[in-house]
This record gives sequence, structure tokens and C-alpha cells, in this order.
Amino acid sequence: MIQWPKTNDAIGSVNRGNACESGLCTLCMADCAGKCETWLSSIKGRKMLYPREFGLVTAGSTNTTHVGVSYNSVRINGYNYGATGLPTGISNSEDDCIFPNVSIETSFGSKIKTKARLPIMTGALGSTFIAAKYWESFAVGAALVGFPIVVGENVVGVDKKSIMSDGKISKAPELERRIDTFLKYYDGYGAIIVQMNVEDTRNGVAEFLAKKYGNKIILELKWGQGAKDIGGEIQVTDLEYAIFLKKRGYVVDPDPTKKEVQDAFKHRAIKSFARHSRLGYTSLNSWEAVQESFMDSVAYLRSLGFDRISLKTGSYGMEALAMAIKFASDANLDLLTIDGSGGGTGMSPWNMMESWGVPSLLLHSKAQEYAAILASKGQKVVDLAFAGGLVKEDQIFKALALGSPYTKLICMGRSVMIPGYLGSNIEGVLNPQSKAKVNGNWDSLPKSVAELGSSAEEIFAGYYDVQKKVGKNEMKNIPYGAIAIWTLADKLAAGVQQLMAGARRFSLDSITRNDIFAGNRETEKETGLTFITDAGDQSAKQILNASSGKVTITTTLKAKKKNSVNV
Repeated sequence: MIQWPKTNDAIGSVNRGNACESGLCTLCMADCAGKCETWLSSIKGRKMLYPREFGLVTAGSTNTTHVGVSYNSVRINGYNYGATGLPTGISNSEDDCIFPNVSIETSFGSKIKTKARLPIMTGALGSTFIAAKYWESFAVGAALVGFPIVVGENVVGVDKKSIMSDGKISKAPELERRIDTFLKYYDGYGAIIVQMNVEDTRNGVAEFLAKKYGNKIILELKWGQGAKDIGGEIQVTDLEYAIFLKKRGYVVDPDPTKKEVQDAFKHRAIKSFARHSRLGYTSLNSWEAVQESFMDSVAYLRSLGFDRISLKTGSYGMEALAMAIKFASDANLDLLTIDGSGGGTGMSPWNMMESWGVPSLLLHSKAQEYAAILASKGQKVVDLAFAGGLVKEDQIFKALALGSPYTKLICMGRSVMIPGYLGSNIEGVLNPQSKAKVNGNWDSLPKSVAELGSSAEEIFAGYYDVQKKVGKNEMKNIPYGAIAIWTLADKLAAGVQQLMAGARRFSLDSITRNDIFAGNRETEKETGLTFITDAGDQSAKQILNASSGKVTITTTLKAKKKNSVNV
């Protein structure tokens, strides 16, 4: 098993626990006092793109990123001349072709285009309680930056304050809070996407949303995710709440309505209950039957008035992947998110998460191959988003290139939640009266934060950027977690811009699979990417075998004399 480094001395990051392939800790704690790269980037911003202690150090690469078959075994290409995809108003002069001029704005959709200021979106933040606790930071941050955020499954079903009438939802305070929080700061970029699973469909969530919000939201059908091949779970520690969920129609394990289970809970032999969602399509036995059912569902949602519909699928095998791409394309959906194994979880069975499904790089490679097959037949291919352990700017670039030209967004889960936790913890210390409201976990600032300052203005590199956007008077209403999300997004944006400039790509739609290559032969075989030393090898040999000759370069010297220099 590959063990990823826990420390990066060059940038000063340290993982609290075991490091994942993504660079995050295996277990990400809301009360964490630091300091992985994403955590530090949420307060220091784009400074984290560079080695620390400039002027006192030099740094060397560990050069271990090409081991095995994963996104870390993919290398990014670069070129020493030219410029492609120049945005309007940008010339190909050296004065214009600078990384801040790289456009990373993206859009997705079939008939209606949804814009985003940078090519990221959140994973589904659903009924897990940590999503509810920090939602204000997540939603405000996403709206201010301008990227899509997803309200995950089961939010209505687990809401004790929601009201059912004739088996359908008539009041959903938590879901409404989540949507309204985003819409308050929405400025035309990003989107609020609401996910539906089997229980949500039964509970009439789509009908409720159509009536109250209409096309202010994107509705997402869910097939699965990369963390598990079973329905969503949460854990509850209250017997009455467990019984409430059982009556709502959920699978609750162990069954809280049984006397022996209640007795065990009373005596603390059982301390919690797991609530599970149902599997979809269990009554169907062929892909043709799934196709018919899926198309009927999309048609029904369209009849309710939803113009924008998306689909989320997990790391199932190749048949399910082909079904997702084909059906979503045929139905003119606006987005298909493909989540590979290796992603994050709120409460997936751990060994299931470790052992099931197709790893992200392999799944995404096949997704691009299958999308290209449809395109070769003249069919319009649904816009794609890739998910599954993608965290840093290099991973964003690699995934966009791997899936080009079909991939428009990179879906990120835990990495955009971390700044929400961090900012809330800082806000709870600096404003003790708000600690409970923002779910702060700290009583004092850890050294890694205190050394940056003692106020939000000093601590967050992005503070004044946010203030410029919302105004000085509005800053009192902006959660520190949202400021941290802005700060992290700024670092990711600058990092992607720099990688694109190095590849001479000045807009996202100019990125191609030629901009990455395989770091080892196994990765080449599994992904179809060109091996490092094979990339450009024919062109290199043409240069070497070209006829020798003199190239005249005219240059103007300081004395304004023109000389000819033979090279």
C-alpha cells in the first residue's frame, strides 16, 4: 500500500492524521487546529503556492508523485512557446500572456448555461449534521466566490421541524434555510443544486421545490457516490429521534421500535442508531428498464417546470458509467457528476469505502472515452463534473485535462468544508458571544493561527477582497468560514491559472489531454495518456533531423544599432 507523506517541509504543512492520496487527512476533524495544506490555504491564500521562508531557503521536489496508478501518477505538460485560447482583449504579446490574464471562468448546461467563476463545485452536503452546522459558511462562501453548491439527499426527511401532509412535504425549514442562505448572496455565478434520492422522491421534495423556488435551483437525481455502494447514512444518538426517522420510512439499524433494542439503549449497551436510505432501481433487471424509468423521471420533473436537471453517479462499473453518460446526454441534462472511489464521506461503512468501486483516475479515463464515442456519432454529450479525492490546483488541472473537452467542473467535498470549520473556530474565539451559533470548537487560537494575527483582518488573506465585494457595512454579516472559503478559492484559482499559463492555455476550453501525460507505463496503459518521454518525441526528432542553417535574429541594442546575430 502506498503511504502518502504527512508533512511538506517546503510549504510548512503537516497532516494531523494519515495522509490520503488527495493530500487531506484520512479523518478530517471540524475542531482541527491545523495544519494541512488546505487548512493553511484557507487563511494564507495564494501564499501557500510557494515555499516558505523565502530568502532563507531553497527547496527541492520529493519527486514521488508518479508512483502507482492514480492522479498522482499523472504529470502536467508545459510548452516553451505559443499561446492558445486567448480571451477577448488579450493579445499574444508577452505583456498580455501573463498568468493573471488566464480565464478560468466556466459554464455548463444544455439549453440554459450556468456560469461559475472558477471550475469547482461542492460535493453533496446533505443530511449529515456537520453540513447543517456549518451550512452558513459553506453557502455564503460559495455564493460570494461564485461556484455551485449542492444540498445533498435526505435533508427534508431528517428535519424534525418539517411537516408532512398526505405523505408529502408541505413545510421544510432546513431545506429552505439552505437554499435561502445561498440565494441571499447569489450574483449570477454559481448555483444551488438540490439532490433527490428514493426517499426524497417519495416525500414529494421535487413538487415542493417546484412550487416554492422553480428554476432558482437545479434539481439533481442521485444514483450513488464514490464513498459507498449503499444508500446514505447518518448516526443518531437519541431514541425518540431514531423512532421519528423509522416512522418517516427510513431503515434504522438497530430497529428502535423493538423493546429489546430500547432496553439495550436504556442500559447504554446500544448508544446510537444508523439511519439508511433505500437503494434505487431494485425492481428493474436490465439497463433498458432503467433507461425507461430514468427518462420517465426526467420527463416528470420537466413537467413540474424544472429547466435545469443534473445527475450524480458513483464509482460503479463500466456498464453503469455508460448508462449515466448515455441517458444524461439523451435526456439533455445540464450536468453529470461522476464520483470515483477515494472521495470523502460523512458516514460510509469504512471498509466498504476502502474496498469498493472504481478509483477516480480509472473511472474518469473511461468517462472521457465513453463521452468521445457518443461525440463521434454526432451526439451532444452532457457536460461532466469529476469528483473523488480532488483537492489541490494541480489535481483540478489534471482532471479537467483528462476529461477534456467534456469536463467543465471539478467536484470537491471535504476540501471546501475545511475552511468552513476553520473560519468558524476562529470566529468563535475572536467573538465568544457567537461561539455556539457558529459551532466554534476552540477556546483559544492555536499557534499556527495566532502567529498571523489577532483579528480577522490580520488572519485572513482574503478579508479585504470579501469586504470590497460586499461592502464594509455588510462584513459584520459574513461568517468567517465564508471568508476562509474565499481565501482558499483564491489560492486554487491562482494555482490553476499558473498551471494553465505554463501549458500556454489561456482559457479552460483550450485545455486538452495533451497537456498531461502518464508518469509510468501502467498509467499509460490504463488511461490512454501518452508516457512522459513519448510525448513530443516525434517532433523532437524532426527538429534534430532538420537541415542545418543559419537563423538571423535582429535585435536593437542600447546604442540603437541593429546587428545580425547568427545562432
